[in-house]
Amino acid sequence: MTQQLAVAPTPVRTATTPGTAAAAPSAPSAPSAPGSAGAPSLGTAGLVTVLLGAFLPMLDFFIVNVALPTIDHDLAAGPAVLELVAAGYGIAFAVLLVLGGRLGDIFGRRRLFVIGAAAFALTSLACGLAPGAWSLVAARAAQGASAALLIPQVLGTITAATDGARRGRALSVYGAVGGISVVIGQVLGGMLVAADVFGTGWRSVFLLNVPFALLAVVLAVRFVPESRAAQASRIDVPGTLLLTAALLALLVPLMEGRAAGWPLWSWVLLGLFPVLALAFAAVERRAERRGATPLVPPSLLRIPEMRRGLGIALPFFGGFGGFMFVIAVALQQGLHLGPVAAGWALVPMAVGYFTASLASPRLIGRFGSRILTAGAAVQATGLATLAVTVLADWGHFSPLRMAPGVALAGIGQGLIGTPLFRIVLSKVPAARAGVGSGVLATSQQSSLALGVATLGTLYLSLAPTLGTADALALCLGLQFLGSLTVLYLTTHLPRSIG
Repeated sequence: MTQQLAVAPTPVRTATTPGTAAAAPSAPSAPSAPGSAGAPSLGTAGLVTVLLGAFLPMLDFFIVNVALPTIDHDLAAGPAVLELVAAGYGIAFAVLLVLGGRLGDIFGRRRLFVIGAAAFALTSLACGLAPGAWSLVAARAAQGASAALLIPQVLGTITAATDGARRGRALSVYGAVGGISVVIGQVLGGMLVAADVFGTGWRSVFLLNVPFALLAVVLAVRFVPESRAAQASRIDVPGTLLLTAALLALLVPLMEGRAAGWPLWSWVLLGLFPVLALAFAAVERRAERRGATPLVPPSLLRIPEMRRGLGIALPFFGGFGGFMFVIAVALQQGLHLGPVAAGWALVPMAVGYFTASLASPRLIGRFGSRILTAGAAVQATGLATLAVTVLADWGHFSPLRMAPGVALAGIGQGLIGTPLFRIVLSKVPAARAGVGSGVLATSQQSSLALGVATLGTLYLSLAPTLGTADALALCLGLQFLGSLTVLYLTTHLPRSIG
């Protein structure tokens, strides 16, 4: 079912029962198909477990948004520190994802899943108990780092321990979980802050993670099979450092520059980004030519489904992240809605996304990648409808009036996001499931962060001068252009999806 890379694949060593590793083969061979003798097989309970592990970190990327005003009031954080509370998580998450995938390949994906889930519980507790603003920033960065250990093991385990139609369905469900978690994050965050559970206020958005992350640890030990690359390779230290530096040079100034007044260091870092990115690409190519194992093997990016899918991921997730941030701020600052009302305004999007996600596996089987093209068209229609509604009568704009536009946008996003994971990972060999998953997850999280940073900064800069309605409509227009870009790129995908 998988297309082999230009380099020889690494065999997979697996444990067929928890805690018991099978001996590595004496000679390299292609990994066994999941479900065959000696190969890992992910059952329903195991799939639910890893999806729980995926849901929590993705939920936390956005759940804190509606709690930021309360955090600012309680901890006297100030704008710059407050943005670090949100940005610190996303930056640490994005820059360490590929490394997290590689560690899972080497030391075992279930082992890293358990470590990551336990660390996520601990760091979530630290966030919930943080006595001050800077301690919360540090705990959020540590929480993002633990999420980077956890998320790649989810995709890596699905890729290594499922095959054929079951893998396709599992990846489709993963895509649905990713999209729903973003929308639910803002709804649930508003409800928790308003409920003030046991007087915890904003702290409950972090403390909620602790029991569920610990539950994921217990279930993983029981139900998730172990899988790893049989021939352990060294960590690509130069590649890891260069990728980390490149992403930091891009994300830190974009997410913190506006709050800090765009100082000189922000422009210097942005100027360094292309230099560091080119240096990273050169180091990775050289490492693979020498027969070493680079952090991101260039041969992996030569798989058409991986390369083209990642090209779609940037505008899609960037627009999605920017939309969720801008609409939440506009509803609270422009319409003066409370966090609960602002969250509930996005329920039609959640319903549309979830409905489309449930239907997408069947639609993919019938229409192939054309379903992504249709999804991009529906999303663009929803964004255009919402922009026209904003400009037509902002004085009477309300969650009810915005419902048709956000529902259409949600349906379109569900038809794109859910199949996209299946496309990108469909031809990745099981031996490289971890690194392939890490590359995809890094692209997803980096794009979400870029969308928040660019469109969020644009909106916050223009709203005071143009007004909320015009600034929001302009951002929606840019997202509309992004949807058209996705539509064009989807026409270059293979029509049949494995």
